[in-house]
Amino acid sequence: MEIKVVKVDIPKDSNLILGTAHFIKTVEDLYEAMVNSVPGIKFGLAFCESSGERLVRTEGTDEELKRAAAENMLRLGCGHSFIIFMRGAYPINVLNAVKMVPEVCTIYAATANPLEVIVAETEQGRGILGVIDGMKPRGIEDEEGVRWRKEFLRKIGYKR
Repeated sequence: MEIKVVKVDIPKDSNLILGTAHFIKTVEDLYEAMVNSVPGIKFGLAFCESSGERLVRTEGTDEELKRAAAENMLRLGCGHSFIIFMRGAYPINVLNAVKMVPEVCTIYAATANPLEVIVAETEQGRGILGVIDGMKPRGIEDEEGVRWRKEFLRKIGYKR
């Protein structure tokens, strides 16, 4: 077995969700979850089929994000994994709907941070072991950090 690190190339000004699911139907069900959660959402998703034709299946409302999702998933190459890139919405807006898709097994990341995927490769194929989401902490927040966090959440409309 080999352990590899695959860097995800995140399109500018987008967020992503990375996970695993278990059936080709996932592509269409994730599409429906996205468009039903945020009207007018711009997104692209890709799913690595792990049997049959073993293709990267794609859906979405934005061709650039669909292409980025497909290219990243082809490079990642882990069976039954999926990635969704989105603009005009955040993972918090769609994550519960994505998790409720019956085929979804695991969510590894929901982020706009730099992302690396730790992959195991055997003779049979590849699987996701985990992710590196963003950078490591530089310290613990103080009172000024708490104040900044609370003001930021209110500024962007997630708290009153």
